Amino acid sequence: MKWITRERPKIDRIACPWLIRRFIDAEAEIIFVPFEEVLTKADELGAIPFDLPQVEYTHYNDQCTFDYFIKKHGLKDAALNRIAAIVRGADTDRPDFAPQSAGLEALFSGLAYNIKDDLELLELGMTIYDGLYSWAKHLHQLKHTQAGPVEQMLLEVFHKYIKQSNSRKAPEWATELKEMIQDQLDTNMTLSLQQVSEELEINPTYLSREFSKYFDNLTFGDYIRKLRIEKAISLMTDSAYSLTEIAYLTGFSDQSHFNRIFKKQTGQNPSVYKKSILKSKAGTNR
Repeated sequence: MKWITRERPKIDRIACPWLIRRFIDAEAEIIFVPFEEVLTKADELGAIPFDLPQVEYTHYNDQCTFDYFIKKHGLKDAALNRIAAIVRGADTDRPDFAPQSAGLEALFSGLAYNIKDDLELLELGMTIYDGLYSWAKHLHQLKHTQAGPVEQMLLEVFHKYIKQSNSRKAPEWATELKEMIQDQLDTNMTLSLQQVSEELEINPTYLSREFSKYFDNLTFGDYIRKLRIEKAISLMTDSAYSLTEIAYLTGFSDQSHFNRIFKKQTGQNPSVYKKSILKSKAGTNR
């Protein structure tokens, strides 16, 4: 069986061929071609395209192509599910999915930078994913610090360092980022982690990892949503805007999304919350 995808693989397009060869078709041929040639070559070679838009084997919602392979082929394996979370986080810039995601992304970014031959990179990737699978299958519950007293001592030093680091002044990029986020809230513009990293000239993986240290122990997405809800409550209190208008002014794509996030943050639907505010204001005006 032949499988074809875009050239210059890094995360999903290395993980999926590994999954194919190890669990679906050991003799599978993996073909890498330029993006614009994938579908044409797929027809010519009788190959199945994957990891590009508008084909069956691709991303769905917040899941990546690796997830779809597991679902499509009914692969029931807890170790594969653990790897899927790591791959998903690395491939979609969401290290909150799994703590190992940032490391996987960094590793394959470096390898892709050094190795220009896609098939050579794939062969090395096969070995790396074999190791990752063994960890996910047999070793994921073990901690490196279980090895002995030396590692335990290093852990104690690490925690002392973290306590000292937390007392330090926030770095300049964190201050600048707070200003950018405030501008986003004031102007209703969209702001992604990728845009922020480019503006600040900071690696997105590093930024994603460090963000929570200076922003209420929240991820970038959760922090933005928290501020949007706080702004929505302010607009409910101080304006006559409808909930639909407030949803738009706080950057939500639609009313249902706004309702869902608002309830998650406050425990109440926005309509109920707004009524309680109006009732409270009416009581104070008597």
